[in-house]
Amino acid sequence: MATAEVFGRRVALRFDRGEVAGALGDSITVLPLVVALGALTDASLGLVLLGFAVFQVVWGLHYGLPMSVEPMKALAGLAIAGTLGYGELVAAGLLAGGVLLVAGATGLVGRIARLVGRPVVRGVQFAVALLLLVAGIELAAGAPVVAAGGVAVAAGAALVDRRAPAPAVLLAGTLAALYAVGGTPTVAFPTLSAFPTPMVTQDALTGLAGQLAMTVGNAAVATALLVEDLYSRDISPDGLARSMGVTNLLAVPLGGVPMCHGSGGLAGKHAFGARTAGANIVLAALYAGAALVAGLWSGFPMAALGVLLVLVAVHLGRVALESVETPAEGAVVVGTGAAALLANVGIAFLLAAGGHAAYDRLRERTTAGEA
Repeated sequence: MATAEVFGRRVALRFDRGEVAGALGDSITVLPLVVALGALTDASLGLVLLGFAVFQVVWGLHYGLPMSVEPMKALAGLAIAGTLGYGELVAAGLLAGGVLLVAGATGLVGRIARLVGRPVVRGVQFAVALLLLVAGIELAAGAPVVAAGGVAVAAGAALVDRRAPAPAVLLAGTLAALYAVGGTPTVAFPTLSAFPTPMVTQDALTGLAGQLAMTVGNAAVATALLVEDLYSRDISPDGLARSMGVTNLLAVPLGGVPMCHGSGGLAGKHAFGARTAGANIVLAALYAGAALVAGLWSGFPMAALGVLLVLVAVHLGRVALESVETPAEGAVVVGTGAAALLANVGIAFLLAAGGHAAYDRLRERTTAGEA
């Protein structure tokens, strides 16, 4: 086991099979969204990949753990679905960075987490899953034969491993893109462009509200609990909020997309065998290499991308629904998704948060009356 000295302390690093498998396991959920962002928005895929590479190393070494760094799924999903333009995505990412940095520095994250119930967070997640599902179906419908091929690839991969369908479709689409460019992708270092103009609109603000609910619940509180469970380390939700705030304020102006930590990515790395920040360094090398041939994915079949988005949507939706413990929680989760389709994620979040708070007050009064 190797070690590195970071900020005056020793950080353990391993580069064995478990660390490599953990790195690849984390990429399963990140790469489909990143490729979709590069294909369907004005984001530079090369710069986005470089952003993930840099912050995988930064936060892996800072925490001394295989800490996840992944897209903010609500904002990414809204941008992929066409609800947010690139300028709105930039604005939401910068605002999220500022809010998280201030909230983490003042200790607000823990208090906010207590106010926003788990069903509300899962409801936002389910809403994003539905939006991605609709976007994926629309893309797949553009070339049914190609989409059918993607479905066949996913079905065959599922027979081998239930986690394999999305990576298999991603690989098949990448091979198709490679064939389209004659088998030799162009190698080019991503270049910085002009600072993207942030556009603060109602859609950006409502998307931000939904994203912050997910970030506080899943990327801060749940990740802190998981670190304690899996690695016996005490990392505060406020500390995680600060690191996410710094990430977005630095990365978004340079062409990155809004990023966060995530309990799902951390759990995935651990499940595949990652135990140190070595997994982050391996994954950073993968992202950096992919950034050098980012132009390759410009030929990714859109119908195959649609199948990929459907698979991501099913995964997100399943995770949201599996957390439901009571019929009332299920109503909040499903109702939030329906409201997002009819209106938008921000309005859905506000309705869910208000309804959940009212339900909690009613339950407390009922309990007090019975006592």
